[in-house]
Order: sequence, then C-alpha cells, then structure tokens
Amino acid sequence: MLSYRHSFHAGNHADVLKHTVQSLIISALKEKEKPFLYLDTHAGAGRYLLSGEHAERTGEYLEGIARIWQQDDLPEALAPYISCVKALNRGPNLRYYPGSPLIARHLLREDDKLELTELHSSDFPLLRSEFQKDSRARLARADGYQQLKAKLPPPSRRGLILIDPPYEMKSDYQAVVKGIEEGYRRFGTGVFALWYPVVLRQQIKRMIHDLEATGIRRILQIELAVRPDSDRFGMTGSGMIVINPPWKLEQQMRDLLPWLHRVLVPAGTGHTSVNWIVPE
Repeated sequence: MLSYRHSFHAGNHADVLKHTVQSLIISALKEKEKPFLYLDTHAGAGRYLLSGEHAERTGEYLEGIARIWQQDDLPEALAPYISCVKALNRGPNLRYYPGSPLIARHLLREDDKLELTELHSSDFPLLRSEFQKDSRARLARADGYQQLKAKLPPPSRRGLILIDPPYEMKSDYQAVVKGIEEGYRRFGTGVFALWYPVVLRQQIKRMIHDLEATGIRRILQIELAVRPDSDRFGMTGSGMIVINPPWKLEQQMRDLLPWLHRVLVPAGTGHTSVNWIVPE
C-alpha cells in the first residue's frame, strides 16, 4: 500500500501539468492581501534529484520538465512554475525538481501557512528536513484524507487544498471524492485541486460521475494526454479537477495547453481539454 515513490516519476509530463495549475492558483490567491492556507494531502519528499537512481531508471523527466527547460519562448503563464524550478537549479543545468510542497514554499508569502502531510516512512523524513527551518509550515505523518477533516476550515477562510494520491489502490478513486466532499462541507469557499492519472478512462468517468453526484458546483477539468486512451498498462495522460477555480484559470489553461502539448509531445499524439464538469 505504501510502496509508491514519486522520485521515479518526478518532473514528468503529469508533474508539469499539476505544478503549472498549482502555481497559477497560488498566484491568483496572492492577488488579495489576506493570507491563505496551502494544504497538501500527499506531499511526498519535496525535492527530487534528477540524476538520482530512481529518476534515471525511468527517465520520465526527459519527456517532461527537461523539454520545457530547453525552451526560450516560455508563455507568461508558465513564469510562476518555472521560477520554482529555477530556484532549485542555480545555473543552466537541470539537477533538481521541486515537488508540490517546494512549489508552494517558493510562491507563498511570509504570512501564508502550509500544512503538509506524508505517510511514507522514507519520504516523510526527507520532507521534514526540507521544512525544519520554515516557521510557516506544519508537517504530519498521517493519512492525508483525514487532514481534510482535521485542518479545515482555516482561520483565514482562504486556501488551496492539493489532493495528489498515488492511486496505488483502486479505492483511491472513491476516496478522493469522499475526501473532497468532507473538505468542501467544512470549507466551501476553498479551492480544491485534485490530480488524477489517466490509466483506464472508465475509472475517470466513474470518478467524475461520483463528483457530480455530490452536488458541488464550479468544477473545472483540465487534461493533458501524451498518448490516446488505451486499455493496456500505463498512464497515457493526466488531469486536474479544480473546484472553485480562480476566474482566470480556465482561459489561462486554454491558452497554455496547446503550447505545452506541442513541446511535451513532438509526435502530436494525445489531446488537451478544458471543460466544466459542473458550471456555476
């Protein structure tokens, strides 16, 4: 159950999508002076060495962040995300990749707060080491879904909740919906961002059906696929489902996804999409 290590997949096309959306949401929340909470239910280790054994074994980052890193015509909407990657890589060489907690740490302000949860026995100490000097952050080795009950609503009544489970178990597809429903009941004004892999399309369709059944409004779906849907083993794409998205996010991703797809998928396979699952 706890065998998943994100270090094998850090910086791949799914991370590029996830962290781009995360960065744009945080940037939008910063447009108001009032502080906010960033809650990460499945935080991971925080920092990933791209020349390490795990990343080198799969080489997934070579078809993800490495292709973005080589570009000199980056769209403006990528600036917050790329600033986080550059903060870890002082120079032209791409050595480290920031996970979602380090993306948040780089972009959040002094008065904003981080709640980071990770259950894996190897990744939690690495995460704790990254944040031991950051007074804004509170860490827990705990079930991330339980944090949606325990930590919400934040005193500021503003926040981003990133839900990014490994989907090692099929039950995760139901657990994320239940977790969102619990969190939304406590914090209906929060921005909830759920990452999902596209492995079997039917799993995604069922998850979306379950989300629709919650009665929650304003649910936006953003997807980037590098290959056509398949019933064979392996992830063909990924997506972000965002509840209460900032008003600019839909158009930002409509503008940005064609560029990302062209750079990440030179063969032109797969697809991109931005759709409302449930509108206002």
